[in-house]
Amino acid sequence: MKVLLTGRNGQVGRELRRALPRELEVIATSREDLDLTRTDGIPSFVRGLRPDLIINAAAYTAVDRAEQEVDAALAINARAPEVLAREAARLRIPIVHYSTDYVFDGTKDGPYAETDHPVPLGVYGRSKAIGDAAVLASGAPHLVLRIAWVYGQRPGNFMTTMLKLFGERETVRVVDDEIGGPTWCRDVADATVRTLAALSPGGELGSPEGLASRVARAGGVYHLSPAGFTSWHGFATEIAALAAASASVPMQLRRLEPIPAHEWVSAADRPRNSRLDSGRLLGELGVSIPDWREGLSRCFAGLARRSSPAHR
Repeated sequence: MKVLLTGRNGQVGRELRRALPRELEVIATSREDLDLTRTDGIPSFVRGLRPDLIINAAAYTAVDRAEQEVDAALAINARAPEVLAREAARLRIPIVHYSTDYVFDGTKDGPYAETDHPVPLGVYGRSKAIGDAAVLASGAPHLVLRIAWVYGQRPGNFMTTMLKLFGERETVRVVDDEIGGPTWCRDVADATVRTLAALSPGGELGSPEGLASRVARAGGVYHLSPAGFTSWHGFATEIAALAAASASVPMQLRRLEPIPAHEWVSAADRPRNSRLDSGRLLGELGVSIPDWREGLSRCFAGLARRSSPAHR
């Protein structure tokens, strides 16, 4: 079975390279291999490769910068998924595409369900919503997995940013009135593979036979979020507690100050409510992600081991 995986250097893409079964032939691409901003080159690349499955883990995720880099955000998040899905439909193969909580405006009282209508706030959210709609309308067997508040062990996400600030500052201010489910990128990748396995004949992802028809019947949008919710401040508090208990993480932090979102100046508006209801995925396919605190604890433990003098 041949798998085309885009976004190999992103948080989810890196973990998918680890999580996908070794017996699969995974062609993992970065911008150097397949530039998704140049959509005219995508069809020939896909047709030359002739994969049995496409997993689109590439995304433009710079939320604030997207307000100025509109064309780049639309190319990667909207037009590229449309072209990839169109090629998947032509080849009659499944496509997995990742969505985001930013397609919602965050005004709902409870967790968002897959049936809730997208109302994005900014360029990033709009670009993702357009891409989602294109995949859904493509005619290809598809899984659109909506995720939120993704973090990991590599720099450039909320957890690693907080750890850096905790080592440099005595006071750190964090928004306390935006709520969501912090999701370790490794849990996203593992749950993706389990979802595909649940739709594969025999429950093992290793052969293309039957996968497309099963995804066509049971596919669509699924929310992929851990159990439990918290605020950004609550997330930071848990990170600080783990760091304080670890001898391998330097700490200058004395106060973690909760602030309202309007005191945090940014170019793009963010949804106040990013809670995603993952009941459909559990109920229909038996796939879930553990409580967010468990994921954070496992992620931090791995990071701490790598940072310890013994590991170096």
